[in-house]
Order: sequence, then C-alpha cells, then structure tokens
Amino acid sequence: MKTIGLLLAALVGLSGQAPAPAVRHLVYEFGYNTKAASAGHGTGTTTIDISGPVADGGVMVSGTDFWWNTVRPRATNTCEVYPNGNVSCSQTPYALSPIQLTLFPLLAHNFFKGLSANGKSSWQRSYHVKAAIVPGASGFAGQPYTWNCNYSLHGQGPIANAGALILVTAQGTLDQQSGRYLKATSKQRIVWDPVLKVPAIVNDVRTHIPMRSVYSNDSIELKLMKDSKSKT
Repeated sequence: MKTIGLLLAALVGLSGQAPAPAVRHLVYEFGYNTKAASAGHGTGTTTIDISGPVADGGVMVSGTDFWWNTVRPRATNTCEVYPNGNVSCSQTPYALSPIQLTLFPLLAHNFFKGLSANGKSSWQRSYHVKAAIVPGASGFAGQPYTWNCNYSLHGQGPIANAGALILVTAQGTLDQQSGRYLKATSKQRIVWDPVLKVPAIVNDVRTHIPMRSVYSNDSIELKLMKDSKSKT
C-alpha cells in the first residue's frame, strides 16, 4: 500500500433473499472535491463488502461512507453489481453516494476485461445505474432513476516504479433516462491492480451539462487502504 500513497501525488455490481456473508472487505480513503486524505473537510472513508455471486451472475456490494468529523456513518447502500458494470439498487433507500457512484461499477467482474496483458489496449464499456443519487456530501436520496453510462477506456501500461500497477484513463457520459434528463461527462484516471483485481486509486471528475456555475464539477478521489485479500 506504500506505493499507492506515492502514486497519489502523480495522479492529477438482491432480490428478497438474505445477503450472503461478505467474501471481501475493502476500505477506501476518499476526497470529495478535494484530495483523498485521513482528515479534513470533504474527506472520509468508505467501507465496501462484496458477497455472492448470486444466481444471475452479479455480486452484492454494500458501501458505507464515514465522513470526517461526523459522529456516525451514513446509511449503508446495498446494490447488485453485474459483471459488465450494471448497478441495480433495489433495497431501500435505493441510493448511491457520489463516491459509490464512481466506485461500484469499477468493482464489476468484467469491467477491465478489455485490458491486455501488457496493459496497453483500448475498449468500450456501456452499463446502466439504477439508483437514487445522494446529492453531494449531504442531503437525502430522491427518486430512483436509470442512468445510461458509456465509457471509452485506454490502458496506458504499467506505471514506472509501481510494480504491477497499470494506469487506465477513461472518458464517458452519464445520461438520466427520465425525470429532468440530466447529463454529465466524466474523466477518470484509474490505477488498476491486476493482481488484486480492484482499483487501487481512482480520480473521477464529473461535469454537469449544462454547466450551471463554478460548482458544476464534482471530483472524487479514492485510495485503497485495506483489502481482506491482500497479503501485505
């Protein structure tokens, strides 16, 4: 995990069934409109528990955000993540936080399947997210909507002096299918760990269209701190 810390400076997927026990536990440090850090306004940790697979091939992913300087964590959001990146939140509050909106699709089994062995390849990924998106760092989730997401991803190859870690860049769009028919663009820089098969660092900048003000950008930064499958 020491390598991940050094890389941050360089980086500008149930029905009514009872959930299965978690088979993997991840902890990410996050920054919302700021850099990921252990303390400070807009920072915190999100804990991820992955269980499954379930009968239709997806896995259940539960995420709990704990914002810095708050007394208790926010409500846990549990959604099914399908192999291609589809996310369906069918359990109350049917919600995703801005942090989870970035991270959950990247945990899909086949999301990085297009990445070649040498880390240099390009591929497309289209998926949908069915959820109520919690606005910003506070507030309550509203009505669930479907968002169609389309991304072009490009493997940039192994990162110098970072072992097996690979840099992937992505550009995409998010289109709300009803309601106010909101749109956003997204630019991501992802440090992918091909050994653990999870993103180690993510930087995601979403720009709302049309731009309303200087606050039309949401930036998310994530840094993997703990992984129950890691031997280090």
